[in-house]
Amino acid sequence: MIDEAISQFDRALRTLTGRTSAQRPSPGAEVPDAPLDDAERRHAGGLMRVNHTGEVCAQALYEGQALTARQDDVRAKLKSAAEEESDHLAWCAERLQELDASPSLLNPLFYAASYIIGALTGLAGDKVSLGFVEATEDQVCEHLDRHLQALPEDDQRSRAIITGMRAEEARHGAAALESGGAPFPQAARAAMTAVSRVMTETTYRI
Repeated sequence: MIDEAISQFDRALRTLTGRTSAQRPSPGAEVPDAPLDDAERRHAGGLMRVNHTGEVCAQALYEGQALTARQDDVRAKLKSAAEEESDHLAWCAERLQELDASPSLLNPLFYAASYIIGALTGLAGDKVSLGFVEATEDQVCEHLDRHLQALPEDDQRSRAIITGMRAEEARHGAAALESGGAPFPQAARAAMTAVSRVMTETTYRI
């Protein structure tokens, strides 16, 4: 347990300090970075800051859920999804630098809250935990769809990153249901949407 606690702390520290590196190239790596005016750059930076915080939250959720998962195969699937999400985190961090934008100052708060939510969800049972993954990923896909519409028209590099992320988020959600996740009721999804809106509105600016 002590070793696991140290490992969890190390992963949290790397997530929050930006010391994560992608295992795969960014989907936007080969896309030309078109010039943006100041307003477009600030807007794109705000959107990618939100996406970066979302990936910080994803790391925390998966770590919390894996900690309290009851079955080894469920824990392994959560860890595998977290590895892919860590690439998303690195891609967003890289794009933030290119846009001269910084990560959200609220990331430590959102990480802690997400970790607790993930751990509590895991304690409710693997079916609930996997259902939570599907509900979360479904909302993330809707959120990314909105960002694809909101990005400056010429920012094709950010668009390529978000498109690549969206495909994997959808796959994670589908895999969670296929693994036995219990579909979340609409009331629970509505509550999750409200919490997500708070994160989105604050991290776009801070």
